Amino acid sequence: MIAAIASDPDKARGRRISEEESAFRSCFQRDRDRIIHSSAFRRLKHKTQVFVEHEGDYYRTRLTHSIEVAQVARTISGALGLNQELTEAVALAHDLGHTPFGHTGEDALHALMQPFGGFDHNAQAVKIVTSLERHYAEFDGINLTWECLEGIAKHNGPVVGDIPYALADYNALHDLELHTHASAEAQVAALADDIAYNNHDLQDGLRAGLFTEADIMSLPVIGEAFAAVDRKYPGLSQSRRKHEALRRVFGVMVADVIDTSRQLLEQSGARTVEDIRNHGAPVIAFSDAFIEKLNVIRKFLFSRMYRAPSVMEKRAQVTKVVEALFPLFMQRTDLLPLAWQDDVKQLPDETAVARKVSDYIAGMTDRFALMEYERLMGEKLPL
Repeated sequence: MIAAIASDPDKARGRRISEEESAFRSCFQRDRDRIIHSSAFRRLKHKTQVFVEHEGDYYRTRLTHSIEVAQVARTISGALGLNQELTEAVALAHDLGHTPFGHTGEDALHALMQPFGGFDHNAQAVKIVTSLERHYAEFDGINLTWECLEGIAKHNGPVVGDIPYALADYNALHDLELHTHASAEAQVAALADDIAYNNHDLQDGLRAGLFTEADIMSLPVIGEAFAAVDRKYPGLSQSRRKHEALRRVFGVMVADVIDTSRQLLEQSGARTVEDIRNHGAPVIAFSDAFIEKLNVIRKFLFSRMYRAPSVMEKRAQVTKVVEALFPLFMQRTDLLPLAWQDDVKQLPDETAVARKVSDYIAGMTDRFALMEYERLMGEKLPL
């Protein structure tokens, strides 16, 4: 059953460039399909989640992470009576703007771009889908609906204060009402992101040997999940035991968001999607009690995984790649691909050139960035 506060494709605000809509797909389904077929989405296959992409075939990449987020988001959205196609589209697009080497690459690029407006991966995702994808005859970007663009821009909440330039530039053309909350569907995508990365980082950290099952037994939710598996399946093999326990952790997180959000939606008194935008607070959330437990898990992952010595060593090495490529391309724009060189020749100043170079580097996959570093700097990093 579709809730009254769900986004209705028949009442969507449309696309910035008018098009004839599909006879057999809703506008949100079409958004999802365009995202999946975009070049930026394919490149996520070779972009870091936590581990550098080539470290092992098992570990998550940005692509597998985005697929997992979309799966969780559809489940929650369906349970709450929201529009699953819009939820899925926002979930699949939420990481399109990430640089190579994950947050490490973003931190390095943001520091280099400080004199030119900085770098923000959410704003970059909007820039990709509104400008940088150039395959269609009638427009740059992929011409998504207003609702989908809104979700990509502000799924983490209203964007106020210093708005990243890439987002501000587009918003001046097509007002996304950045001061309001996004639809409930976009809020679901944000929470699904939290659920997915906390769970798969536990799996990947165990696989990488950064911590053991014994290390996580004292963590809230996780210890109880392993105990429940042991009661039901005594003597289960280690690999099956781990999988059964962590899938229960996943389920507990999803159930908490659904139960809490049902209460928040009822308490909000919202009757339309506009009521959700103007409510002044999120309507999709974890419970306060669960957030306390989740913060303990996050603190553990931060110290034992994201800041593990082996991970920090890789972070230092890949930071070196971004820090070398950016100034090199700024000084030698003739090293850019021919199509990019043509664009640069028409730019008015250094800031515009820096933002073009930033777009190029941000679009690189891990492996391409490493290949370019080796080719241009004459050094192969011991990754």
